[in-house]
Amino acid sequence: MRRKKMDKLQVDRRDSPLFGILSAVKSDDILFPPPGKTPKEDTAAVMKFYKLPKAFPPAVLAEARRISARPFSDAEIKRSGRLDLRRKFIFTCDPQSARDYDDALSLETDRKGNRVIGVHIADVSHYVKPGSAIDREAYRRSTSVYLCDRVVPMLPEELCNGVCSLVPDEDRLAFSVFITFDKNGEVVKRSFSKSVIRSKARFTYEQVMAVIRGKSDARIGSREAKTIRAISALAQQIRAKRFAAGALDIEIPEAEVILDSNGEMTGLVTRPYDESHQMIEECMVAANEAVAKELWTKGIRILARLHEPPDDEKLDMLRAELKGLGIKAGNISNPHVFAQLLQTIKRSPLYPTLSMMVLRSMKRAVYDASAIGHFGLAKRYYAHFTSPIRRYPDLTLHRQLADYIAGGSAKRPPKLLATWAKHTSEREEIAAEAERGLLEIKKYRLLEDQLKTRQVLDYDAVVSKCTPFGCFVEIPELAVSGLVHVSLLSRRFVKYNEHDQSLSAPGGGSWRAGSRLKVHVAKVDFNQRRVDFTPCSR
Repeated sequence: MRRKKMDKLQVDRRDSPLFGILSAVKSDDILFPPPGKTPKEDTAAVMKFYKLPKAFPPAVLAEARRISARPFSDAEIKRSGRLDLRRKFIFTCDPQSARDYDDALSLETDRKGNRVIGVHIADVSHYVKPGSAIDREAYRRSTSVYLCDRVVPMLPEELCNGVCSLVPDEDRLAFSVFITFDKNGEVVKRSFSKSVIRSKARFTYEQVMAVIRGKSDARIGSREAKTIRAISALAQQIRAKRFAAGALDIEIPEAEVILDSNGEMTGLVTRPYDESHQMIEECMVAANEAVAKELWTKGIRILARLHEPPDDEKLDMLRAELKGLGIKAGNISNPHVFAQLLQTIKRSPLYPTLSMMVLRSMKRAVYDASAIGHFGLAKRYYAHFTSPIRRYPDLTLHRQLADYIAGGSAKRPPKLLATWAKHTSEREEIAAEAERGLLEIKKYRLLEDQLKTRQVLDYDAVVSKCTPFGCFVEIPELAVSGLVHVSLLSRRFVKYNEHDQSLSAPGGGSWRAGSRLKVHVAKVDFNQRRVDFTPCSR
């Protein structure tokens, strides 16, 4: 099966188009997932198409039950030499709907007045031993898959929602990364330790955002609120330094599909990407970088998270596309100019379209054992460490770091690392395609149902491009694009102006990139992977 490689900068979250059809067809060498016979069966159809695993094998479940039934004692903790952090104020911050919590934060000040961020990650490697039944299955899956209505986890529930979940008021084994920042936001020290923690609070993004904005919350004490604001302030400081170094500021809001009891889409909620999310992201990025730098600079090869700069050919294509929309890109082979371009397009009504153009010019982020560096994040050293519950590369990094701090050999055979890199990159791409594929099926079912029931809704649209045969539009509310045919724009003859790529009709009416109009769906063609819209009035 040949799959399209998506040229997309992959950060820690998701979204982009793939369409569903009634049966798998091949077009431009891309196979698209089919919808189910009914909306309720869509997920099963997509899982079958991508050969996603369903249940865990019996041996894996039996092993998970044995692990979860073995609580650790204080005596065992003392013998293990773990750092005991159970008295520290450590908290988690996740979406309201989250069920597993694999990362937590703390903040202290050292004797010199420097800020010490603690990033505490569930110690999955303590429970999942190399070569065990759970480990073999985790490697086979390599990643959790987040579908519209369910998660296909990498690990059994007894681990990801049980002993490895950093729930409040429960002792949990962790791997802690401590990063010391001076007053300018520069890293002056980093250290690592196996630990035991006891999360004092489970906050949601909404709660943390309210605290950052200075609002009071009876559930959050003054000390806790002060800590949250201090971490947020530090996160914004290191975020600003990252962008000053040439990091790309591409915000891709997380979209959540709302489904009814029949599996039909009723709406799409775009989650905000605000300072609460940025606080968590910057701390995780800092931890990932710290671990990667510590090991790589000591001559220990790892599964790096590699994101290479775009090819010159792709940049030339992007420059030409932007020029057609009246945007001068400049020398975007320079990372700083590239970053400035992103700030410019953020002010454009075409930002969703322009950001996708930029993403298409990028190389895909992958796992690699022979090279390191992340162009999008402007990091010389980078790897994934902070989500061993849902990513196998993180688990391998935990094991190597554990060997390193214990004084053992953290090196792995180069051929084995290369095999891991290839397999985990492939599994990640399949997971991303499945997530996008199901999302698009739900969107197109929604539009098709409007036509069948003759209850079409009006949508605000933005013209992304004009051609002699019509204009392509983006529907921000659904994150869907489509065509408005030239014959539907006006009852009069519509002229295409090649010079500025616009359409105009005698006596009024003109359209160009950035123009806004209201449309409703006119045709949904799963087989052609296309949706057509018509203006609400002419």
